[in-house]
Parts: sequence; C-alpha cells; structure tokens
Amino acid sequence: MAYESRIVTSILRALLGIVTRRNSRFWSLLVFVTAGYLLFIISMLWATATYSSPSDYFEALNSREIQHSVFLSLLTCSLTALLSLLLAVPIGYLLARKDFRGKALVESALDIPIVLPPMVIGLCLLILFQTRLGGLVDSVIPFTYTVFGVVLAQLVIGAAFAIRTMRGTFTQLSQRPEDVAMTLGCSRGSAMWRVALPAAGKGMVAAGSVAWARSLGEFGPVMVFAGSTRMKTEVLATTVWLELSVGELEAAVAVSLLMVFFAMVVLVAMRLAGERW
Repeated sequence: MAYESRIVTSILRALLGIVTRRNSRFWSLLVFVTAGYLLFIISMLWATATYSSPSDYFEALNSREIQHSVFLSLLTCSLTALLSLLLAVPIGYLLARKDFRGKALVESALDIPIVLPPMVIGLCLLILFQTRLGGLVDSVIPFTYTVFGVVLAQLVIGAAFAIRTMRGTFTQLSQRPEDVAMTLGCSRGSAMWRVALPAAGKGMVAAGSVAWARSLGEFGPVMVFAGSTRMKTEVLATTVWLELSVGELEAAVAVSLLMVFFAMVVLVAMRLAGERW
C-alpha cells in the first residue's frame, strides 16, 4: 500500500500544481476529471496485482505452457511490428504526399480493421482461407491454426494502427526538404529514403510500438483464425481465456499482470526512443 500511496500522491501533486498555477474553476474541473480517471485505472491495476500472493503468481508463470505462450507472444508481436512497419511506411507516405481520386475511400478502407469487431476479423480470415485462392495459399504456407496464422491475425489490426500513425507522421513533415533534394538530382524514391525516412524516425518508433502493443492484446482474431492450442498457437491473450475457462484465476491474473508489464515496457521504450530522435 505504501508504494500505491506514493504513486497516487505524486499524481495528485502534479495535478494540483496545475490548479495552483491556473487558479480557475475551468482548470479545477479538468483536474478533477483527470484525477478521477487516473485513480480508477490505478485502483483497478492495484486490485488485480494484490489479488493473490507473489508466490502464487511465480508458481503459475513457471508452467511450461505459460512460458511457451510468453515466448510465442514476444516472437509473433515482434514479427508483426516489423511487418506492420514495412506496410505502414510506403502506404503512409503515399497517403500523405499524393492526392488522387478516391483517396478518402482508400483511407476509409484502410481503417476498417480498426472499427471492425476483432471476432469478425478472425471470421473473415477463416472464410478467406476456405476459398479456392486461400486454400491454394494455405497449401503452400499453412496459415489456418498455425503460428503463421497468429502473425497474420495480429498483422491485420496492428498494421492498420501503424499506417494511421505513419500517415500522420508524414503529413506533419514538410515536403520542402524533399523537393529541394529532388532539385539536386535525387529521384522521388531517393528523396524519401534520404530525407523523409530519417525525419520520420520518431513516427516509425511510435508506429512499431503501437503495432506491437496492439498485437500483444489481440484475442478475437487469433482465437478464431489460429486457435489456442497449447504449446503450439497459444499466446498470452488466449492464455488468459484458457486459464479462466478451467478456473485457474491466479494463473489468469499472473498472465494479465505480465501483459501489463510488457505494455508498460513498450510505452516507456517508445517515450525514451522518441526523445532521442
């Protein structure tokens, strides 16, 4: 409780500082809303963390199945983040730098995975790979109920968030340095590689981090399309569901806290990396 009190005190002190500097009803109201929401989040996480003893959590995490789930989650999320960047950089650059007929429709279509229910995305993937073309691809590289399927299910959603991030990044960058580079003999592709990409470093870090974090928490698409076979396609998000389904609440809480830890590490790394660019 002492650690929780210090966190709460620090947050309240920072928020109350705003009120002190900006003594008005307007700022006081905003501080009240912000403090209430932050306290709710902290209380929720703290209640989960203190649900059981640390020894019970460590015992659950020593399970071979959960350790395999941790390894597979880290592997697939990293692959998804990399593939998302490979898609997001060219697509984001195109949308930010080129005006064309139907652009609004293209942008809306690219945002579909963000607004669709995750279960629906998994179902759509499953049906796609039941078609003749999908079956042909599946016969060469098996996706359905495999690790490749886990990556693909994560990629559909992770890439959508990465594309939106990179589109915003390139939109905020001035096009003038690229135009100057082209007057000096660079092609459009060379100007993008030499000028735009180095300037977009912070956005690339953010896009990859968002894709990684989104992939870590994806349950619906992975469950429907890749399944949750233990020691094969089970990742942390599906582990929580599996443990809950058999009444192993301590194990589910332990895995949930581990996911919170990984998410916090990614957020902190993103902030630190962003400050260096």
